[in-house]
Amino acid sequence: MILYLVGISCVGKSTIGRLLAEKLNFKYYDLDIEIQNYYNTTIEKLQKECWTMNEYRERASIVLDHLFSKTDNLVIAGTPSGLKYSFLKVYKKHRNIRNLLSIHIRDSNLNVLNRLTFYDQDSNPVLEILDKSKKKKYLKTIGEDYDYFRESYKRADIKIDIENVPLNSVTDLIVNELKRNNIMPAANNSYTP
Repeated sequence: MILYLVGISCVGKSTIGRLLAEKLNFKYYDLDIEIQNYYNTTIEKLQKECWTMNEYRERASIVLDHLFSKTDNLVIAGTPSGLKYSFLKVYKKHRNIRNLLSIHIRDSNLNVLNRLTFYDQDSNPVLEILDKSKKKKYLKTIGEDYDYFRESYKRADIKIDIENVPLNSVTDLIVNELKRNNIMPAANNSYTP
């Protein structure tokens, strides 16, 4: 089984993915890290090498295809465009081959703002102080990002709203939703939160 997490940037896919994989005893992959390892460069540099974002997504979807081809039980933290463009094509290709579920993680724009992280072109964290005007600008951008991907997130098999849910309870929320839909991973069918 593969659980493929999608959602806008900084919604918590990576953190939730690691915790969920640990809880289910699955292997965990962060698609961004796997893309960087595959191409031996940072996301920012790879995007600059590409003529368009679609070219970048085509290259990145090659890595997703490799991950979906693995036979292990996996949790994969995807990209914001995880169910759009070339990523969707790869998702559809593998969906009928193995037990693959997409999970859309949604949180309030304000919570996402509070999780924003910034990086330089070498993927090193950069400290950015957000004053009132920057917060307003980024809140607007977060809203626009969500609106841009909204239709693609409707394709997700499961939708999980994590607003006002403590981080350590999000995995229980996901596992309960899997159980409710009778799609709990077989390896952990006996798990009870």
